[in-house]
Amino acid sequence: MNNWFIWALLSALFAALTAILAKVGVAEINPNLATAIRTTVILVITWAIAAATYNKADWAALHAKAWLFLVASGLMTGLSWLCYFRALKLGDVSKVAPVDKLSVAIAILLAVLFLGEKLRAQEAIGAALIVLGVIVMVVRL
Repeated sequence: MNNWFIWALLSALFAALTAILAKVGVAEINPNLATAIRTTVILVITWAIAAATYNKADWAALHAKAWLFLVASGLMTGLSWLCYFRALKLGDVSKVAPVDKLSVAIAILLAVLFLGEKLRAQEAIGAALIVLGVIVMVVRL
């Protein structure tokens, strides 16, 4: 098994736990405040890890293009989290989490369109199954 796969599985596990914990945490408070609290915790943890593991060459490698795209990515993450917490406040985890995971299919499409990644039949089928799975889980029959 590849090392990336283990990290990806851990990411999925933690994301699942995030949904459950966030749903309980946001139940009686403003979802924007909930997002701010979560983001502050993440900020502290990630800066602590970065400080413990960085070397000076890491900072030297940061150029304008990297800053631009990392800041833009951070903005998209923040918007995603704000929308996610609002959705959790209003809906069931069993509906919100699958719709949120449409990001996988969207990311595949965007990678093909903007990054020039090749789309094999395997990825196309997988993305289509994700979309179909969301439809099955969310649409009332």
